[in-house]
Amino acid sequence: MKAKKLILVTSENHPMHKAFTKILEDVSKELGIEKEVKVEDYVFVTDFGEKDDFGMPFLPQLFIETTDGKVQPVLTQMPFNPTTFQPDIDKGKQEVIDKIKNISSQ
Repeated sequence: MKAKKLILVTSENHPMHKAFTKILEDVSKELGIEKEVKVEDYVFVTDFGEKDDFGMPFLPQLFIETTDGKVQPVLTQMPFNPTTFQPDIDKGKQEVIDKIKNISSQ
């Protein structure tokens, strides 16, 4: 099972949109994986993503589709730098890469 495509489901006016998009672009380029952006596709997120405490899907979320057609979330919460309280894009990117490598090794 190999990573086939990164799928970002986002809302363009969400405060984390740019950070998630940067991670999508960087990981896609670094690992040579196709990418797709879905704007406010709540059906997709309901089917494959994480939900909040009330069972509601939220955006943005980043997924990986594997060669066998399975879709799994790889980043649903942006890590924050505890010192600056800013999104930690490098840490988020590393989290995505680690999850993809773990999925590919199964």
